[in-house]
Amino acid sequence: MNQEFWDEHYSSAEQLFSNNPNPVLVDEVSDLPPGRALDLGCGEGADARWLAERGWQVTAVDISQVAIDRAMKLGDSDAITWVRGDPLADPPTPTSYDLVSMQYLHSVPRSDGGQTARAIAHAVAPGGTLLIVGHEIREGHNWKGIDPRDFYDPHDFAELLGDEWTVLIDRTQPRTTAPPGNSHHTHDTVLKAVRSQ
Repeated sequence: MNQEFWDEHYSSAEQLFSNNPNPVLVDEVSDLPPGRALDLGCGEGADARWLAERGWQVTAVDISQVAIDRAMKLGDSDAITWVRGDPLADPPTPTSYDLVSMQYLHSVPRSDGGQTARAIAHAVAPGGTLLIVGHEIREGHNWKGIDPRDFYDPHDFAELLGDEWTVLIDRTQPRTTAPPGNSHHTHDTVLKAVRSQ
């Protein structure tokens, strides 16, 4: 799943998503004090804009230039740095963010033995929060020929975290909003963990 794949996906419609922040992000981050946030797989930018409106300094990364361009048009902010980049090939700077949010980025490969997943978690600063949300893959489907079992889900991330982490949430839960478009997903997996000081 490279830039061309995702550019084509985002080009398939004027706007793919609702322009509302993900409900789990809103529920789990609203009470956190603002700081530096990393939004991996930011898509059209709704989560990044929501975080910025609440005082966060956000680095929003997506592999798709189409998504980044659309995100900037939908509402830019001095509090957001938009980055067209591959968050999997270019690991984030270690211990740099008070929040690392990864909402529905289903492409962290199992094939590298957890190296990419650990690098993402390592971007969280001491005292910071890791929030990962994904579709429940046991609902089973291959999307555009991609088998989701080839990639880490939030439960898998929880198993990789070391002793310096406190896992607050590691569960599967019903979605609180209707899935977008023709999606059939009814449940999500959620991981929320805090790195010790």
